[in-house]
Amino acid sequence: MISDRFKQAVLKELKLDDFDIKDETLANQVPGWDSLNHINVIVAIEKEFKVRFKSIEVLKCKNLGDLQKLVDSKISK
Repeated sequence: MISDRFKQAVLKELKLDDFDIKDETLANQVPGWDSLNHINVIVAIEKEFKVRFKSIEVLKCKNLGDLQKLVDSKISK
């Protein structure tokens, strides 16, 4: 389940007032999330949650729910 903190980090980085982000939402469905902003969003999430991702971990994420689960697995350690 997408946390409000996660959602706000994404929205802030993409300069969006609001967007309904669900577990099954794909990055290309979020306005402004393109190949150029992808890195910025990932870095913003890393900063917000004080975690670091390996490239392969991010590549394995199929949707935003997977990315949220990755964050959760990092902060629960």
